[in-house]
Amino acid sequence: MSREFARLAAVAFIVFMLPVAALSAPSDGQGDAASGKWKSQAELCQECHGEDGNSLSMSTPKLAGHPSAYLAKQLDDFQSGARKHVVMSEMAANLGESDRLDIAAYFAGRKRTPEPDKLPSLMGRDLYLYGDMERGIPQCANCHGERGQGATARGMGFPALAGQHRTYLRIQLLKWRMGERSNSPDGVMNRIARELSDDEINGLAEYLSGL
Repeated sequence: MSREFARLAAVAFIVFMLPVAALSAPSDGQGDAASGKWKSQAELCQECHGEDGNSLSMSTPKLAGHPSAYLAKQLDDFQSGARKHVVMSEMAANLGESDRLDIAAYFAGRKRTPEPDKLPSLMGRDLYLYGDMERGIPQCANCHGERGQGATARGMGFPALAGQHRTYLRIQLLKWRMGERSNSPDGVMNRIARELSDDEINGLAEYLSGL
């Protein structure tokens, strides 16, 4: 086993060892969801992401149902510059730690609405559930849950992918592949995405959006 594959597999295996109950819990217990509701309204989060975290734009992510640890980290990263986005970096700039935790808790507790049109992909399903060990690609389900529900492990949040807009998923995988986004633990997503073809990225986006 190569050193890079061992590093990649170690990160991806963290969630595999968790009990099923941990994989289905969207919140890590931090933050006040009630405060997060009005803060997300006051900070205009709801204008793009929807009152209940289900955005209407295919290129704007649904925030509903993500683990709160994941959402809080993304806000931290937008603020620090670890993740770059013209609008989100500005929106997060003046949020205090309690604000970020509260907003994350609010959206984590919302229910994600399914996508209306589903495009099944056997390629996407097999890659997500089983990976491709010959290319050093572990099962995506190890970190994101068998049903794409996301997870929290050792303080790290892994995003919920099920029912996310396929356009947004495709854009993010391409950004990981090109290195435009690089804020995953130990760079695991960049290493995985570099191994994916355009067809595989499309297949994963189609499969996950339909879950």
